[in-house]
Amino acid sequence: MSCSKIFSGELPELTYEIIKYFQNDFSTLHSCILVNRLWYRLAIPLLWENPFSISTGNCNFIEIYLYNLNLNDDLKTELNKYDIDKLLPSNTLFNYPSFIKYLNTQEFISSVGRWAKAYLNLSKKLVISLFKIFIENDVNLHTLEIELTHHGYLSYINNEIIELILQNTNFIHNIKYLKLYNGKTPGFLYFNNNPNEDKLTKDRISQIINLHRNLKKIVLDHTNFPSYQPLLLSKGSNCSNTLNTITLYSINFKSIINLDKLLEQLNVLESVHIFHCYPINTGFIQQIINLSKPFKLKSLFINDRSQIDQSLQLLLQKYGAYLENLGCGFRSNHDPLSKELIESIIKYCKNIKLLDLHEYNNQIIYPALNLIENIKQNLNYLTINIFEPVILRNIIEYIKYSSIILQDLGQILPSRLEYLSLTLHIKASNFKLFLESSKNTFIKKLLINNEDGDDILPYVKKYIMKKKRVKYLAIKNSFHKNASFHNKDLFYLKDEVEEFGSYNIKLQNYNDSIMGVYNYIKETY
Repeated sequence: MSCSKIFSGELPELTYEIIKYFQNDFSTLHSCILVNRLWYRLAIPLLWENPFSISTGNCNFIEIYLYNLNLNDDLKTELNKYDIDKLLPSNTLFNYPSFIKYLNTQEFISSVGRWAKAYLNLSKKLVISLFKIFIENDVNLHTLEIELTHHGYLSYINNEIIELILQNTNFIHNIKYLKLYNGKTPGFLYFNNNPNEDKLTKDRISQIINLHRNLKKIVLDHTNFPSYQPLLLSKGSNCSNTLNTITLYSINFKSIINLDKLLEQLNVLESVHIFHCYPINTGFIQQIINLSKPFKLKSLFINDRSQIDQSLQLLLQKYGAYLENLGCGFRSNHDPLSKELIESIIKYCKNIKLLDLHEYNNQIIYPALNLIENIKQNLNYLTINIFEPVILRNIIEYIKYSSIILQDLGQILPSRLEYLSLTLHIKASNFKLFLESSKNTFIKKLLINNEDGDDILPYVKKYIMKKKRVKYLAIKNSFHKNASFHNKDLFYLKDEVEEFGSYNIKLQNYNDSIMGVYNYIKETY
């Protein structure tokens, strides 16, 4: 009876809560709009909350936005030149621009650029005109991400957008999250040939930070930390009583002064995230250990460049209970800290939800598996990447490590994982053993990159597809040894996509599915 009431539209509030569950599942939302008028009316706003993030490459939805465009004579002349008026809808059922809640400037610029690629002179003008639509519609924006770049006309457009925001400050007054990135990939250093323009951009960003009176989260990398640290430390800033999350990426701590002073004056700081900063040594850690307030370290990603020493174990001993996201690589067999560090993590870090292990050496292979078993009660995201050695004589060890992991991993996995990514050299017999020993584990998203191993697709179908053990699947280099298409990504085989789809499993593009460091940062921010 309840189900019939939902489908007949008698319980619209409950129906909306159900449809909202599929908020980021665009294919399911498209199916929802076909059910009836109520479902159509409820699903459409969700589909248009963040349309520029959809990775299908189809940007025809921009033509719907053009219906709302107030054309000036200059732009109208350009549109008429390409007969674009023929693409515009004669009318629309909704005010689609008003639904936007999440806006990333880089995705926005790229989407408009892809749509307008056949109209070479239109991109810049359209980007600015379309952005004005969102401002003029008084949208209730939840998240604004400004991604800066110094590449060609993108830099010019970014500055134009920032200037528009500064001229219409109400546009950002009510947003919950203001995200600022220095380039598409955090940590990449971009050089601007015009220092004055670079300074102008930084000044504008500082103005935006000051305008956002309730700044809660900020990402600082090696390119923007020196510029924004004085702003955060200034007495006129109200960040002290609002900033609750700070993310540090690829920062050379030797060149940073007063980091401890900055952390001390943040009164409501709830989490700190450190990604590939260096050196993580006594000089840095003593500052942290001596803080009068708890240092709530939620994320720590380290690699060979991190230059860690014994003092890291002191940091884990004091603050390891806060740690939820951990990424570490151990490439060198001569690093005496590898095994000791794993043991400290096992001892002090009991709440890890996300674990990224890569570049194993033979000293920590079993301690790492022991770590997974010890934290599996909270573990949701697991990445295990063993990269093929450059030196050919190590190929035997590479295969050996991969085999050990597959033989033991299935026995220690939790009953459910949100995400599992494996980059290994996979032997079919070991993979079969892994699938049989992990038969009670459901994995929402599974990624497999089989580096020159056996053809495992038959086992994937038998033990994963037919058992419906995953919801999303991405496979690369794991089948058809003579294939040369798209790096042997299963996603590009239509028949395979349809076969897995018949079991309610969605094949995805492998490279688009990887949760790399940039994605970690965006998630924590």
